[in-house]
Amino acid sequence: MSPISKLAACAALVLATAAAATPASAQAWPNKPITWIVPFAAGGPTDALARTIAERVSREVGQSIIIDNSPGAGGTVGAAKAARAPADGYTMLVGHMGYMGAAPALYKKLPYDPVKDFAPVFRFPDTPMVLMVRRDHPAKDVRALVEFGKKNPGKLNLSNAGMGSTSHLVAALFAASAGVQVSLVPYKGAGPALIDVIGGQVDGMFDQTNTALPQITESKVRPLAVTSATRVAQLKDVPTLAESGLPGFEASTWYGIYAPKGTPPAVIDKMQQAYLKVMSDKAFTGKMTAQAIQMLPPEQYTAAALGRHTQSEVTRWKAVAAKANISLD
Repeated sequence: MSPISKLAACAALVLATAAAATPASAQAWPNKPITWIVPFAAGGPTDALARTIAERVSREVGQSIIIDNSPGAGGTVGAAKAARAPADGYTMLVGHMGYMGAAPALYKKLPYDPVKDFAPVFRFPDTPMVLMVRRDHPAKDVRALVEFGKKNPGKLNLSNAGMGSTSHLVAALFAASAGVQVSLVPYKGAGPALIDVIGGQVDGMFDQTNTALPQITESKVRPLAVTSATRVAQLKDVPTLAESGLPGFEASTWYGIYAPKGTPPAVIDKMQQAYLKVMSDKAFTGKMTAQAIQMLPPEQYTAAALGRHTQSEVTRWKAVAAKANISLD
């Protein structure tokens, strides 16, 4: 069975199960617009991907999905806001690796628990990241950038979307792996951070491929390496970090939709079914693939799979944070 057929079959099974167990109140959902909280400023990669998927999912559920940009503290402000929202299916969180996977390892007093305070709904495709520098930077490859950093301790500066964001975490992991002192400069979102790379105010940053590609294509920045295990088709001449002297380095951004704990399972099933139908549209997924967004096996998009992945990432980042000595308290 092809991946598309498997996804369609999965969607049909979810729909049949939900129909058999849905109470009347859940069957009426949704009867007003739904809000997805994006814990970053508009214009960044998380915001861009969320809007792309929300537009299609809204058609399937029959209600508009409003994006609520609530930036701050690497996404933890928006995540805490979502955790406190009514569990009625009308407020959900666009979660990702930083504040739903790594945050418990970074903050001693996190105002929410990614596992205990949320119900997983579905997982987005993954997005690799690319290390890029301003176009006039003297370093032409990763080895030269590392050498520059070692010769000029603290003078190599990389912007990021905020403390605890994916771009911050990957940059910190890069610095620890390369054994180089890097100044990590936080912004309120990846969009503003990228603007200052283009403008030459900082040396570079790790950004996600879906928002970095246009800037790379227009030669506004210079890509040095991607963070995925293999090269990205749209950046076939750009090596991986593993190829560039950091063996074993791999860190792609993952996302998912989460609802506050206590949200009716039937509501989650309806949202999941709508999403699975969208992801069975080959034309739609093809457009995302063209942006170097990585499609997953169909079974990995489900709520159950996202729940397992979230738990495993919380465990993984506790080990990573300890090894890289990353802490935000």
